[in-house]
Amino acid sequence: MQDALADVSLKEVEVEMRRHDKEVLEFDVTRCRFAEFFRALGEPELGALLICETDFDIASASEGEVTLNRSQTIMQGAPSCTFRYKFAPRQ
Repeated sequence: MQDALADVSLKEVEVEMRRHDKEVLEFDVTRCRFAEFFRALGEPELGALLICETDFDIASASEGEVTLNRSQTIMQGAPSCTFRYKFAPRQ
């Protein structure tokens, strides 16, 4: 997951890491070119469906049990996207 994050973050988002260990990965996206694009089009709702909501699908498809909580997104007008992943071995 971290490799995928690095690939995206280098190109499209700016990230502030909060915590990263075997139990959690917590970071805030402070700049998102996807949000900038869809907001410039006047279509943040479409951007949320096409870009933001897929984060939850990716988390659920990961190895082990991964939960994602995100209380806000730039696409919705917040100053940052708050990604909070928790990891547990799949039973």
